[in-house]
Amino acid sequence: MEGIMVSAATGVMNSVLAKLTTLLGEEYKLQKRVKPGIKYLKDELSSMNALLEKLANMDNLDQQAKDWRNQVREMAYDIDDCIDQYILQLQDEPNKPAGFKGFFRKMVVKVKKLGACRDIYQQIQELKTRIDEVSQRRYRYKLDAVVDAISSTSRVETIDPRLPARYAEPSSLVGIDGPTEELIKLLDDGKQSMKIVSIVGLGGLGKTTLANRVYERLGQQFDCKAFVSVSQKPDAKKIFQSLLSQIKGPVDETREMDWLIHELRDFLKDKRYFVVTDDIWRHEAWNVIKCALPENTCSRILLTTRKVDVAKRCCHPDRDTVCEIRPLNEPDSEDLFFRRIFGSKDQCPIHLKDVSVEIIKKCGGLPLALITISSLLAVKPKNKDEWLNIRNSIGMGLDKKCDIDEMKRILSLSYSDLPNHLKTCLLYLSMYPEDYEINVQQLVRRWRAEGFIKVNCGRNLMDEGESYLYELINRSLIQPVVIGIDGRAMTCRVHDIVLDLIVSKAVEDNFITVVDSNVSESQENVRRFLLDVRDKENVMSMFSLLTPNVRSLGIFGYPTGMPPIPDFHALRVLNIEGGNKKLITSCNIGKVPQLRYLRIAVPAHLPEQIEELKFLETLDLCDIFNHLGLMNLPASIVKLHQLKCLSANCERLPDGIGNMKALEELSGILVDEESSVNSLHELGRLTKLRRLCLIWSIPDKHDHESMYVDALALSLRKLSSSNLMDLRIGVKPHITGRISLDSQQNLYLRITDTKTRSWKQCNLAHISLDFLSSPSHILQQLHIAPCCLHGIPERMASLASLTNLSILVHQVTQETLQILGDLPALLALELQSDEADDTTERLSIYSNKFGCLKILDLKNLAIGVMFHEGAMPKLETIFLRIKAHSAQSACGYQDLTIRNLSALKYLNFTIDCRGATDEEVEVLQAAIKDETTLLPNWYALRFSRLQEEEDMVSEGSEEGHAMEQEEDIPNSNNEH
Repeated sequence: MEGIMVSAATGVMNSVLAKLTTLLGEEYKLQKRVKPGIKYLKDELSSMNALLEKLANMDNLDQQAKDWRNQVREMAYDIDDCIDQYILQLQDEPNKPAGFKGFFRKMVVKVKKLGACRDIYQQIQELKTRIDEVSQRRYRYKLDAVVDAISSTSRVETIDPRLPARYAEPSSLVGIDGPTEELIKLLDDGKQSMKIVSIVGLGGLGKTTLANRVYERLGQQFDCKAFVSVSQKPDAKKIFQSLLSQIKGPVDETREMDWLIHELRDFLKDKRYFVVTDDIWRHEAWNVIKCALPENTCSRILLTTRKVDVAKRCCHPDRDTVCEIRPLNEPDSEDLFFRRIFGSKDQCPIHLKDVSVEIIKKCGGLPLALITISSLLAVKPKNKDEWLNIRNSIGMGLDKKCDIDEMKRILSLSYSDLPNHLKTCLLYLSMYPEDYEINVQQLVRRWRAEGFIKVNCGRNLMDEGESYLYELINRSLIQPVVIGIDGRAMTCRVHDIVLDLIVSKAVEDNFITVVDSNVSESQENVRRFLLDVRDKENVMSMFSLLTPNVRSLGIFGYPTGMPPIPDFHALRVLNIEGGNKKLITSCNIGKVPQLRYLRIAVPAHLPEQIEELKFLETLDLCDIFNHLGLMNLPASIVKLHQLKCLSANCERLPDGIGNMKALEELSGILVDEESSVNSLHELGRLTKLRRLCLIWSIPDKHDHESMYVDALALSLRKLSSSNLMDLRIGVKPHITGRISLDSQQNLYLRITDTKTRSWKQCNLAHISLDFLSSPSHILQQLHIAPCCLHGIPERMASLASLTNLSILVHQVTQETLQILGDLPALLALELQSDEADDTTERLSIYSNKFGCLKILDLKNLAIGVMFHEGAMPKLETIFLRIKAHSAQSACGYQDLTIRNLSALKYLNFTIDCRGATDEEVEVLQAAIKDETTLLPNWYALRFSRLQEEEDMVSEGSEEGHAMEQEEDIPNSNNEH
C-alpha cells in the first residue's frame, strides 16, 4: 500500500515529502531564499525514497546498504521534526483580540515569523549538506547496482525449514493422535464425492507434521497419492512436476506447464487419489494448482495454510472442513519438553522442575517453540541460574547467542510475507509488555496517531485500522483474546515467541527501543520507547536513555519519578499506566505541542494548558483502578478542535463542547445537577459522533429537570440522523437502579444509592423514542436496560443494523416479541420485565423470529415463554429467570420447550425462590435438567438462586435480594 505516512521500512519519508509539498503551496508564503531550498530537499528526498521502497522488500541486504538505509531514515526523522517546529511557529493564533492589543499581538507574531524564517533558512542549509553527503555515499557504494543484483538473485531457494517436520519419527510426536483421528474422520467419511480439508494455524504449531501423519495413515487407501510443498513464492511448474513424478513416475523437466496439467488431469480422471498441498499462502496459488486435480469420486485433498481466509476459500463451499490446529495442552507440552531433554519427566532433576514448568508455559503449547527451547537447554549446564536466564529471555527478545535460528526462520516467513504497512503495525506491538492484553480500540487509535493508517476509499481511519488488525489475526500473528458477540476482537495478545521476533526486528531497525531493568547503553536516536518499570528498580537511570526526539513513549508500572515530558518536542504518543497523581500532574503534559494520543490510566488532574495540544486526536482518561471523579476536565479542553476520541472518567461535559466538531467517540460523561444544560444542547452539533456513553444522574424534582431532559432529547434526535452507531445510557457505578419510560414514552429513573440505602427519583419527563425513527439509522448498539418501556414502538423495527439491544419493558407482550423478532441483525438481546407477570398465558417465539440471535437474557418472564420448534436457530447462550412459586401453576413443569433451541450450548437459570417451598424449587430444577438433556449440543448448565432478603444486601446482589450460587453442571459428553 503506497502513501502510508509512517512505516518501519521508510521511516517518515512519505510524511516529509507531503509536508514539503504543502510548504511549497500557496498556504505558506515562503521567502524567496527559502523556497528553492525546500524544493531541493523535496527533489533529492523523492529520489532517495524510491530506493528506500526497493530496499524495504529485500531481506538479504549487505551492510553498506543497511547503513545507507538507516542513515536516510534517521535523516528523514530529523527533517520531519524540523518542519513540524517550523509550521508551528508560522501558525497564527486563533481568536486574536481586537484594538491596540490585537495590533500589538499581530506585530509580535510577525517578528516571530521572521525569526522562524531565518531559522529555517539556516536549517535548510545544514540539511542540504547532510543530503549531499548521503547522496554521494549512495553513488560511491553503487547501491542501485547492488539492489538490482540482489533482486535478480532473490529467487535462489534455500533448504525448506519444514522438511524435518515431514520426516519426524512417529515415536517422537506428541499430542498428535487426537488431531490425526479428527482429520481422518473428516476425510474418510465414506461420501462418494470430492472433498477438500484445510489445516490452518500459526507457523510452528505443527501443521506439516500433522498433515504428514494423516498422509501416512490414510494414503494407502487410495490409488495414488502425493505430498507437495507450495511455499511462500510458489513455482507452479515445479509443483506440477513433483505431483506427476510422485503419482506416475519420472517426468521430463523440459515439458511445458500446460502439458503437465493435461497429463495430470488425464491420469487422475478415473482414479481415487489423495493429495496434500502444504503451506499455501494465497488463494490464487490454489486456483492454479487445482487446475491439475480433476473432481472425481472419492478423491481427497488436504492442504495447510497460515491464513484463515485462504483455508475457507480453498474449501468453498464446504467450509465445515476447515480444521484449526490447537496448541498442545499442558501434559503434552511437558511430555515433549522433558522427553527431548531428559528422556522423561521423571528424570528431570528436582531443582529444575519449577523453572522448566515456567518455560513450558511461556511456550504456550507451540511445538516449534518447545522443540527449539528444549534443544537449546539440552546442551546447557543443568544449572538453575542458566535456565532462569533462558526463561527470562523468552518474551522480550531471546539472547542473540541462543540457537533459535530455526524457530525464527520459520516465523520470519510469516513476517516477510506481510506488506510494509502491516509489518509496521505488527512491529508496533512491541510497544506493549509481554503477556499484555491489548485493547483493540486503543491500539488502532495509536496506529492512527503514528500515521500508520491510510484512508482507503473514504473509509473511517478506525475502520481501516481494524481491517489491518484482522489481517494480522488472519495470518495467525496476533491472537484474539476477547471476542464480542458480533465476532469482532475486543482485546488481543501477541504470543511470546512472536514477540521475540518482532522485538528483535524493531530494535534492529531502531524502530522501537525496549527497556526493562537491564539498562543498556543509550542509542543515538530513540524514536519509540517502551519503559516497563513494573517491579523494577533504578527507574531514573532508564529515563536517562530517552532522547529529545522520541515520538512514542509507553510507561507501564509505578515509577518513582517521571521523565521531563516537555523536553520531548517530537512526542506524538504518550501512554502512561501507573504512577501517582502528583507525578502525573506535575509533568507538564500540556507542553508537548505535537502530541496526537494521550492516555493516562491513573488518577490525575489535567492542566489548563491542555489547549496547547492543537493536534491531539485521542484523550483517554479512563482509570484502570476506577477512581471516580478524581480527574477534572479543564474548561480549555473545548479548544482541542482535532480531538476525535474523548474517554472521560465520570466527568461533566464542559460548555463549548459543540466546538469539538471532529469528535467521533465520547464516553464516561456524567450528567448531574451541576452539569450545564447548554452542554447537552451542544451535543447535537457533534454530527461525526459514532459512540456516545452518558451517565445520567439528575435527582428527582430538580428545579431545572425538564430543561435537561428536553436538551438531551433534542440532541439525540440530531445525532441519530447523523453517524451515531453506539448509544449507552447508564447510571453512576456506585448507584444501582433503573431508568423507566411511562405510557407516553417519557423517561424517568429510579435509583438506589448502595451506600445510604435511600431511594431517589430521577425523572426524565419528556424523552421520547423519536430519535429511533430515522429511516437512515445506522445504530448498532443500544443499551438502555434501566429504561422501562410501556410497549415497544413499531418504528424500532427500522433499526436494521442493530446487533445489541438491552431494554426494560413494563410488561412483555406477544407484540413485544413480534417487533423485536423482526430485527434482522440482532445478535444479543437483554429483555427484562419491570414486574414479574404471574399470568398463565404463555408467549410464543416462532421459527421465523430472531433468526440471527446468539445470546438471549430474559428476566422475570421466562416461564411464560414457549419456544416453538425451529425458534432462534442460532441461539447459543440463554439466561432465564424463573419464579419457582408460580412455575407449577403456569406449566406444571411439564414442558419448558427449551429443547427446541437446537443450537443452544450454555444455559444459565436463575430460580427466584421467594415465596416458594424447597420442594417447588427442587422440582423446577429437576425439570430444567431433564429438558436440557434433550438438547444435542449443550455444554454447560448453571443454576443460581435468588433468595429472600434478610438484613443487608449481599455484595454484588440484585436490587434488594441476595444471590446465592447453586451449582454448575458441565456436559461430559461434549468438549468445551
